[in-house]
Amino acid sequence: MERPTLRKAVSRGPSRPGRAAALLASLLTAALFCAADAVARCYPFGPRTRSVNDLGNQYVPFHAHLWDLLHGRADGNLLINWQSGYGSSFLPDLGTYLSSPFALLVALFPRDEIDLAVYVITGLKTACAGAAMAWLLLALRPGRWWAAGLLGTSYALCGWSVAVASYNPMWLDGLLALPLFCLVGEWTLTGRRPLLGVLVVALGWVANFYTAYMATLAAGLVLLLRLALGGLALRRRAAVAGRAAGTVALGVGLAAPLVTVVWAGTRHAYPGRVVDFAPVPARDLLARLLPTTYTFASPALYVGTAALLLALALPFDRRVPGRIRTGWTALAVAVALSLQWGPTHLLWHAFATPQGSAYRQAFVLCALLVMAAWQTLSHGPPDARALAAATGLLAVITAVASRSVVVHPVMWLVLPLAVTGALGGLLLLGRAERAERTGPAERSEPAERAGPAGRSEAAGRSERAELGDATRRFSRLSRLSRPGRPSGRPVRVARRPRRALLVPLAVVLLFGGQFGETVATSAVASRLRLGNMDDYAPWGARQRAQADAIARVDDWPAHRTEPGREQTVGNDPVLVGGQGAQYYSSLTSDVLSRTLTALGDGWTSRGRSVQSLDNDVTDALFSVGARVHSPPDPHQSRSAPPGGAPTVTRAQVPPLVTVRPPGTDTRSGFGPSPYRNQELLLGTRVYTVPRVTVRAADGTPVRRFVGVPAEGTASGVKVTARCRAGTEVYLWAPHYSGTARLDGGPEARFRTDARVTKIAAMRPLGTVPASGRVRIVLTPDLRGRIPDGAVGCLDTARLHGAVQRLTATGATRVHVSGATVEASLPPGSAGTAVVAAPRIAGWRCAAGAGPVVAAGGFHGLIAVPLDGSATTVRCVFRPPGLRLGSAIGATALLVTLLTCAFTALRGRRAARTPLPSTTTTAPDRVGA
Repeated sequence: MERPTLRKAVSRGPSRPGRAAALLASLLTAALFCAADAVARCYPFGPRTRSVNDLGNQYVPFHAHLWDLLHGRADGNLLINWQSGYGSSFLPDLGTYLSSPFALLVALFPRDEIDLAVYVITGLKTACAGAAMAWLLLALRPGRWWAAGLLGTSYALCGWSVAVASYNPMWLDGLLALPLFCLVGEWTLTGRRPLLGVLVVALGWVANFYTAYMATLAAGLVLLLRLALGGLALRRRAAVAGRAAGTVALGVGLAAPLVTVVWAGTRHAYPGRVVDFAPVPARDLLARLLPTTYTFASPALYVGTAALLLALALPFDRRVPGRIRTGWTALAVAVALSLQWGPTHLLWHAFATPQGSAYRQAFVLCALLVMAAWQTLSHGPPDARALAAATGLLAVITAVASRSVVVHPVMWLVLPLAVTGALGGLLLLGRAERAERTGPAERSEPAERAGPAGRSEAAGRSERAELGDATRRFSRLSRLSRPGRPSGRPVRVARRPRRALLVPLAVVLLFGGQFGETVATSAVASRLRLGNMDDYAPWGARQRAQADAIARVDDWPAHRTEPGREQTVGNDPVLVGGQGAQYYSSLTSDVLSRTLTALGDGWTSRGRSVQSLDNDVTDALFSVGARVHSPPDPHQSRSAPPGGAPTVTRAQVPPLVTVRPPGTDTRSGFGPSPYRNQELLLGTRVYTVPRVTVRAADGTPVRRFVGVPAEGTASGVKVTARCRAGTEVYLWAPHYSGTARLDGGPEARFRTDARVTKIAAMRPLGTVPASGRVRIVLTPDLRGRIPDGAVGCLDTARLHGAVQRLTATGATRVHVSGATVEASLPPGSAGTAVVAAPRIAGWRCAAGAGPVVAAGGFHGLIAVPLDGSATTVRCVFRPPGLRLGSAIGATALLVTLLTCAFTALRGRRAARTPLPSTTTTAPDRVGA
């Protein structure tokens, strides 16, 4: 008998079964996703917040900014964000965090329900990933649609999804992209849907290029395996591989306008910590295959016990052809090993070890485990021999994993129940299949006589078709058993109702086990994250009060309104409004972080999360005319007393664009003292930096380090100095952690850590008393140090005079429209026009009618030389990489359109060509 060609095997993709499986997977995923949060009592089903780490600090605030953009309420546009970091490039952030089509759904929610919007978007992404995987499984090989739906749910709610990506929603686009990219690979096998394939790749790379890169590598491996197992001639394999490479190239090319901007943004970002990869112990790696295990530092590989058993049974299942067993098993093992080897680890992560979770590619192995499970199940439920071998392997994995610290005690309750449900369901399913094979057959079944491939087609019919066949056969047998006619084989008639009960019971067991262990795994991860990571309260009364206070005084661009030092999250300006220094992104510019650090600012996340700097001089430098002062966040400081409403202080500040006279120093760099650096930007000496004496509570001098006092000893460390009475005292101690208090003044909090992932910002402490003696009491909570020149005394009268001079010579009018700043200057202005915004890459400026050229720099700010004749200054921002990406995108679009036109023309010519009466070429054969 002629074996089916590869075209025949994959050309008829799943239609009705595929849609049913995708719908089932999406509904089950959504239900389990919500049920897990309800069990964990997390938002929106309980009092516990979901906003941990980057979810609260980045994703929710950036989605709030997208909401403002979509509703015309943001300061800036798609190119620039005037609210964060005193003016930051927004398109790289858009491409990193917000470019998923799902993000647009945020516009449908109220602004004060931004946390709910992000939650719904996260759930939808996860559900769609399950649907895509279910559809892919049926495209790889026909089978039971409900089984594909259950495995699709296993993939969508894998350990990586619930433990890592649930609070990094942008990565979920990669979870969705992987099965879609594999579908594109299936289309390339038969040359179908070339345009759709290009668009799918482009959309995946636009949504999140980082995980799309990993998904592209994974889909390429799956396609190569399919080609190796397909039995095609070498020439056909090369043609398919070339077609796939062209599809990927065109898709990535279409996404280039965003991808190149993000790539350029990373080049100009503040450098993070260099991390050396270290593989986790084998026991931890194996433990993450099991339910309810959790740790941030190891790959989350859980896919459900049923899927894991099926994947482990694949090498031992004789129903599956040997080449398929060997190929899929080898691919899964190879990818598992690649997670633990340095060079392949770098390859998966685009040759840069992540600073956070080191196993962001773990979803690839989860997908391969699910596909391997489908290869087993689609050939029929594994027999007792294969299931026994798989159970033995699972027992070995559990024994090794039992020594791992990542095993949660609840696993010993969940795992036996999950194994029981999975084994029971698979055994019942196998029994139902045996009943099907031994049942009556009134008509010939060529599929059952066609060998393993034919049996797989019979097993792959939908349940609806099977029930229809059973009904018709039962009807025939009923007619045969009427009086006066041969009774046939009445014993076999009774087996049909029994089989009809076995399949639903198997489904109940399989889904019941999956439901319990998945909900438990997700709930445990949610609870443990709250205990090990920083967390933030959802939008509530505090944020609403801050937003109202800012709205009452906001007058951009006449002046900036700073949300305040008492931050709620790392991106307060885009969450509650205003235009502040605060900014947290993977793309925080190097010039912003270094400039603010030189001026005394603090940061977290190793310099990528800069904070607000409560300082009168920097407020004047950056035109901060209103500052909000909020009470401590009770969610962050559990011991803090309930605070009142936020207050606002106002100040007269220079305009956004000022003019520095000729001869002003624009070339020298910053020095070690933030007080002198502030004066360098201001152009006036306003600080006294006295010598300080640091003594422990017993009076002994402290030469360098301030330690935590021993129990039972006095806790105060005293810093003394002398300044002019009436001046304002500031303390700069970036590597000190604890509190500081000037005699008679309020307490100020300094936060740093030993790993230098955060440093403390300069803080005001109060006014120098009439005696001129400055006495600061420190209460450290970690070992730290007080630097030379830690105390600065600000002469507010001198500062007021400097502000008046800068205002008198500064711009008479400033207009900001999107990414353009225009200022009118007094006639005869000469020297340097300074825009109070960081000189990030992409700014181009012109003075008067002069040419637009790359902006100059003034100690980290934008500078434009003036010759005395120009009365206007105009600066325009364009993100680096946008021009290159646009050129690549336009080229890819042109090639795509030409290719589609050529394909359509060739197809039209082929349709007009008469077909030959006989076919002499033999079809390509599919490998066993």
